[in-house]
Amino acid sequence: MKTYNKRFVYFICLVSAMGGLLFGYDWVVIGGAKPFYELYFDIADNPSMQGLAMSIALLGCLVGAMVSGMMADRYGRKPLLLVSALIFFFSAYATGAFSSFIWFLVARFWGGIGIGIASGLSPMYIAEVAPTAIRGRLVSLNQLTIVLGILAAQIANWQIADPIPETFTAVDICASWNGQMGWRWMFWGAAFPAVIFILLSCFIPESPRWLAMKGKSNEARKVLTRIGGKEYAFYELEQMESTVERQQSQGGLRLLFSRPFRKVLMLGVIVAVFQQWSGTNVIFNYAQEIFQSAGYSLGDVLFNIVVTGVANVIFTIVAIYTVDRLGRRALMLLGAGGLAGIYLILGTCYFFQVSGFFMVVLVVLAIACYAMSLGPVTWVLLAEIFPNRVRAVAVATATFALWVGSFTLTYTFPLLNHALGSYGTFWIYAAICLVGFLYFLRVLPETKGKSLEMLEEELVDKTKH
Repeated sequence: MKTYNKRFVYFICLVSAMGGLLFGYDWVVIGGAKPFYELYFDIADNPSMQGLAMSIALLGCLVGAMVSGMMADRYGRKPLLLVSALIFFFSAYATGAFSSFIWFLVARFWGGIGIGIASGLSPMYIAEVAPTAIRGRLVSLNQLTIVLGILAAQIANWQIADPIPETFTAVDICASWNGQMGWRWMFWGAAFPAVIFILLSCFIPESPRWLAMKGKSNEARKVLTRIGGKEYAFYELEQMESTVERQQSQGGLRLLFSRPFRKVLMLGVIVAVFQQWSGTNVIFNYAQEIFQSAGYSLGDVLFNIVVTGVANVIFTIVAIYTVDRLGRRALMLLGAGGLAGIYLILGTCYFFQVSGFFMVVLVVLAIACYAMSLGPVTWVLLAEIFPNRVRAVAVATATFALWVGSFTLTYTFPLLNHALGSYGTFWIYAAICLVGFLYFLRVLPETKGKSLEMLEEELVDKTKH
């Protein structure tokens, strides 16, 4: 396809990708608020409550990921995007408004549900509306908005927090503006893009592939015509309806776990979990501990965190321009192999107690490698490899696995760091990345330049015979 309505396509994809923006902001903002709300709620010396505050959103993510597939199949992609936008708004407001720790946790849990819904649904919607030739680039926009959300949270935390004199005690910090109001405004920052997401979600169409699955061919044709014209609509709808005719009915979990789909489901789950177990996300969640281990003060740490956010954005843009040229397989291999090498060096530097600027360079290299490969390409693959009839529930299942991977990564990092030291922890991540590289080298197919229906033929139908 050589021509398409660029303005319309990019508009609907960017609106959907706002789910990624809010996902990124909500995911990271708690790191900057952590030193202040812990003092406010008097949990600074209570590790179990600290861990609960940091991880409760992950439990919400699991719930959101579980229900999103079923609801997206039943009610459509567009209504669920709107639901996630509403959840983000109310959670952002409530998290900052509550003065009770219990209600703070409830609000964070609901924010996690919003993340769980948006994290799988946004890239899936984009993949279903995007022309094949630029599908990878457009799905990668979702990852770009995620890292922009992460950077926005890092900058907001940095700018909202007042400078803390070295003479301040914990009591002084708790009584300061940071301890009383600053952390609230960090959370409230997400409410503003959430309102924009709510409004713009009303102006995007339903996914044409969902409409075709529900037998609403005329509505699907109208959307496809707006995307690429009558000829494009005719060709795409013909392909969609041919798969609908073969499948008879839309699939659920029982169909997803049946024999023809097990192989592609296993691939999706491993790709999803590996994105988290590759270890890069602990740099965002535990940046303070990592940089302080490298010899930096708290003031320098906040600036270094923003540096990592900038690198994250720059190299995600690199991925957008390479994912449809180099392909998904090449970038996943680059990410897994590159991180294995960087973590090996990083762990060795920690072992020999190297500190200073060189450690920041290694951390930024790790983030750059992840941002141009595993970060965006994982979401591209999850949105592409599953057949139309099980895509929503399959993406939800893989996303659920991703958040389980994220929870185990986040939970085990402090334990590993305490038991093995920073060097041992990063050597373990290096070994995981090496195993991932060997797995992708053997199993991962290339998906660029192929329609979703062509991929269904290649990845699923052959397993039936």
